[in-house]
Amino acid sequence: MLSISPFNAIEEAGTAVLTLTEGLEKEEFLASRLTRAETRRQLRLMSAAALLLSPEIHALMVEIDWEGWRALDQRLAASGKAEDTLLWLAVRALAPDTLMWLRVYRKNQPECFKEDNRW
Repeated sequence: MLSISPFNAIEEAGTAVLTLTEGLEKEEFLASRLTRAETRRQLRLMSAAALLLSPEIHALMVEIDWEGWRALDQRLAASGKAEDTLLWLAVRALAPDTLMWLRVYRKNQPECFKEDNRW
């Protein structure tokens, strides 16, 4: 169980993903067993937190690819080793896009992020 809000968990794990993969090309990322494993772990944290958010929050934040997070979570849970293309897509698109939209929503819809809001 998370001791922080799902939004904060997504942002923290997403920042870790971006930091771990900064400046890496796909081949470098795939060749680095440790970086790939930690990135996968952080993406699992992001997907788990995304799934904790209510359908109402998902409906308010339509630009975030919630279905993409659900699919990623299922694929990562079903396999001890995620497909390379899936991980790279999450690193280069899903995670950064989600972080960008969360910043926009935090600014424009701060009521969604209040601590007393039960997601």
